[in-house]
Amino acid sequence: MSPVEVLGWAGTVSGTILGLPQVLRLVRTRRVDGLSLTAWRAMLVVNLVWTAHGISIGQVPQVVTSALSLCSTVPILYLMARGLRRRLLPVLLPSLLAAGVLIAVDQLFGSAAFGAVAIVAAVIANAGQSIELVRARRIVGVSVLFLVLAVVNQGLWLSWAILVPDAGTIIFATVTGTITVFNLFWWSLRRLGLRPLFATS
Repeated sequence: MSPVEVLGWAGTVSGTILGLPQVLRLVRTRRVDGLSLTAWRAMLVVNLVWTAHGISIGQVPQVVTSALSLCSTVPILYLMARGLRRRLLPVLLPSLLAAGVLIAVDQLFGSAAFGAVAIVAAVIANAGQSIELVRARRIVGVSVLFLVLAVVNQGLWLSWAILVPDAGTIIFATVTGTITVFNLFWWSLRRLGLRPLFATS
């Protein structure tokens, strides 16, 4: 097996299990404190568009990872909608529409343009979680294992993309990887006693 295949499948495994710790934490605690609905809506967009992008460039690891990630993202959105007392369809609809637009960009303008535009959804997903980690009064709903796996996953996909090479994935993994490192760092500071900044009511 080549280094590209090893990294691709390692990214697949870490990406596939990425959301599971967060699902389990939500099921166990029934608490959404510290989780961002905006972030998870954007994560749904990310899962959908990278599934389509992987199909477009013929990369099975990318397709498997993104498609299986939907198996945790959708339950997380369901549990969050229930916890926030919202209906599921209005929670999901904006994500489905945004994914359709990004898939069209990939098909019409190519991988580099797609990677640049797909960053928007990834930044919203990761920065949305950053904002909640900074502002939320409590962060008991956030799984640290999810945050760790997010950092590992982006590092693996960046390494894979450099070897393939795929400009869209390089752009995406560099930007989102930086934000996932910040999220893990800030979660650690909060657990060490840092108070929320600009706390939400």
